[in-house]
Amino acid sequence: MTNDLFSRLGLASLLVVGLSSCGQLPPSGLNLSNLRIGSNITPIRDIQPEQDNQATVYVQGKVEKQVPLLQRWAYQINDSTGTIWVVTNQTGLEAGQEVVVKGKVRYKSIPLAGKEFGELYVEE
Repeated sequence: MTNDLFSRLGLASLLVVGLSSCGQLPPSGLNLSNLRIGSNITPIRDIQPEQDNQATVYVQGKVEKQVPLLQRWAYQINDSTGTIWVVTNQTGLEAGQEVVVKGKVRYKSIPLAGKEFGELYVEE
């Protein structure tokens, strides 16, 4: 029982020290608008359609618009380099909300009168 007590005290001490050290971050340390997941985030302007439709990307930006679909939602995301539609099962995302979405790059061809009006989007 003594070892169990020391284990719990050690774990509790480690948690307290770890949490208190987070308080010494600069004020801008955890600002959601500055949050980036390293090199995993793909700027929207760099997203290109892939022929095999298997490219997976992480997109971070603000929700601009939302459109209900049958059993899904489409959200237009803006990351200051461009905008892209994201099709997902997620509900309740609001305009202005900062989000990070992982999904596959898709392209829907829309030929009309000899011109291509296709749309690039991300499917979560």
